[in-house]
Amino acid sequence: MTNLVSAMEIKRRGMAAIEEALKRGPVHLVKRNKATAVVLREEDYRRLTDPHGAGARGLSAMQWLLAQRPVAARSKRQIDRRLSAEHDW
Repeated sequence: MTNLVSAMEIKRRGMAAIEEALKRGPVHLVKRNKATAVVLREEDYRRLTDPHGAGARGLSAMQWLLAQRPVAARSKRQIDRRLSAEHDW
């Protein structure tokens, strides 16, 4: 399952929200229920962009991301509940 952090959570908690989520892998930033960006740890970014790193072994960025360890699985209901709690309806 995707590692999500909403814009509302970032407004409330700042970088702490992203740093905590990065412990579980790449972080997908969500704004208005749409993924807007992905945040990687510095070492992962360097591995992707280093000509002697992942690319030299023939991995594309997508292949590298798919090879990463999975994050804790959540159901659609759990995700919807969390997103609803974060929005001011």
